[in-house]
This record gives sequence, C-alpha cells and structure tokens, in this order.
Amino acid sequence: MKMFSWRFFRVWQRNRDVFFRLWHFEMPISFIEPVLLLLAFGLGMGAFIGAIGDEQYINFIAPGMIASYAMFSASNECSYSAFLRMEHQHTYDAILATPVNVEDITAGEIFWGATRAMLTASIVLLVSAAFQLVGSPWAILILPVTFVEGVLIGSISLFYTSVVPSIYAFNFFFTLIINPLFLLSGVFFPLDTFPKVLQDISWFTPLRPSVEIVRGLFKGEMPENIWLSVAGIAAYIVVFFSLTLVTMRRRLTK
Repeated sequence: MKMFSWRFFRVWQRNRDVFFRLWHFEMPISFIEPVLLLLAFGLGMGAFIGAIGDEQYINFIAPGMIASYAMFSASNECSYSAFLRMEHQHTYDAILATPVNVEDITAGEIFWGATRAMLTASIVLLVSAAFQLVGSPWAILILPVTFVEGVLIGSISLFYTSVVPSIYAFNFFFTLIINPLFLLSGVFFPLDTFPKVLQDISWFTPLRPSVEIVRGLFKGEMPENIWLSVAGIAAYIVVFFSLTLVTMRRRLTK
C-alpha cells in the first residue's frame, strides 16, 4: 500500500474551487433544512415527548443533528459526487496525467469530504445558536470533531464508491448503511431506551462516538467513556482509510 503525498492538497483545492463557484445553490438549503427539522421535531414532536432527563427534547436532538448532517455531507461528497468525477466526468483521468497519483486523489477526496462535513456542521451549529440551544463555549470544538468524523465517513463512503459497478448501487449504501447509522446512533433518542440487541449493535456504529462527543461539547459535559469514543473513531479511520487507498488504486489502474 502506497501513501499519499502533499499533492493531495491540489485535489482538495480543485474541489474547493468548484464549490466556491456553486455555493449559492447549496447554502440556502443548508440553512433551511435544519431550521425545518428543529421546528418539526424539536418543537412539534418535542411537545408530545417532553423532557429527556433534565433537558428539553429540542436541546437533545440539536447536537445529534449536527453530527448526522456532517455525516450526510461527507457521505454525499465521497459517494455520488466522487463517482461522477470518476466515471462520468473523467476528472480523475485528467488528474492522473499530472504528477498527482491515485493515493493523492483518494486523500484529497476524503479530506474534502471532511471539509464539507465541517462546513455543514458549522451551519447547523449557527442555527442551533440562533435557537439559543448551545449550552457551552466548548461547542466551538465541535467543528474539528466533525472534520475528523468527516474523514471517517468519507473513508467509508469512498471505499464503497471504489467497488460499486454503477451509480444505482448507492441506493443500497444509503438505505442499508447511512440511514441505519442515522437512526441507531442516539440522534433522536437515548440509546438506553432501545432494546438490548439494538443497544449492542449501536456500540459498533461509526456515527455513535461522534454523536456522544458532539453532545458533550454542546452541553459542556463530556461523557465518561469519551476515550472509548475517540479510540473507536481512530480505529475506523485507520481501517477504512487504508482499505480505500488499496481499492481506489485497483479501480483507477485496472
């Protein structure tokens, strides 16, 4: 397995430049959607649920939404968008005609997905602050946390992208992987309210550690098992980043 070089930044830079040309199409939705969800789930459904522990339901779901929106942003960027660049736009073919190699492309895509995750998280964090839900100045550390989360989710997504035969296969990815992560990682309800078997499964979901850390920073009360969460994120990154370096080389040099 070869490692990437500093030239990965050129791939990241290329994606950044494209984003800056199109940002005005995406940013309004990035603000509107979390506002609607906080109104619908936080205030609407929250009126029936009431408090969870010592906090209102809207305060509970806001940090979960930050982590989950970061996940969706990174997964979209490193799945559909990456596949289009690879198979339909032939962007990678053009890049490989330069000194940039496959590993640089892989790292550049993953780190760009992480950047998108952090940007999206910052928007949802601002919306949460506008609703006066942020309970601690430590919440600013959510941004680097969601970047690392984006590296994790981006690695998983790009790994899947590197082995699928067609763009239609992403229906399985989002239905069977991303959506269950969204539902089984403590975003909407405390994990201890789930049946025992789902609680056990949730310990192995990549999103759960990020939700726990983001929720702790949001309130200024870090969970006791934070180091287990950090270790879980690090382990997933090492495994999937390494696998993706291998599978992307096979895909782009076949």
